[in-house]
Amino acid sequence: MLSINELHKINWNKINGMVPSIIQDNNTGLVLMHGYLNEKALTITIQTKKVTFYSRTKKRLWTKGETSGNFLLLKKILLDCDHDSLLLFVDPINNTCHLNNLSCFFSPNFSHFSFLNYLEKFLIGVKNNNSLNSYTNKIYNQGIKRLSQKVGEEGLEVALASLSKNKQEVIDESSDLIYHLLLLLLYHNLSFNDIIKNLQKRHNKKNI
Repeated sequence: MLSINELHKINWNKINGMVPSIIQDNNTGLVLMHGYLNEKALTITIQTKKVTFYSRTKKRLWTKGETSGNFLLLKKILLDCDHDSLLLFVDPINNTCHLNNLSCFFSPNFSHFSFLNYLEKFLIGVKNNNSLNSYTNKIYNQGIKRLSQKVGEEGLEVALASLSKNKQEVIDESSDLIYHLLLLLLYHNLSFNDIIKNLQKRHNKKNI
């Protein structure tokens, strides 16, 4: 993590006082946006843990989310080998793009894990919105016993679909299982990323 004391490592003269910076989702690896930071913007970013850019058109500092509330919460900064560009890892609050897309480089074909993260955030919004009267809202409000029951039921459906050797049924039932599992995790204030991290830990210990 680049600290304020390490700002001198950046070759500010080479880049005319503006360091190009790629913003990347810390959980999914999805590239969210690109911007420029001068030394003051970078200092504020490190101090506040909210990404602040320098606008070359408005000629001023601006904190991403200052009007929308869609902040980029800083987790880590890496300086490249030439000391003239940065990679900022963040936890984004809601969508990053001003067009209300997940990323400024948004594509319908973004990575599967990125979509899973997007779906998770979408479900958080739906489960807390009682006015929607949706299945997600109803099943979530029935509590942990019902959610646990649904995960068990869907797990059995996956096994039965597998025995039938019908690939589309396996896909459909597995989708139902993952959907309900996501809701169960959200109930416990967990995310699918917590499962990924645990699998990585087990892998590193050669337990799987």
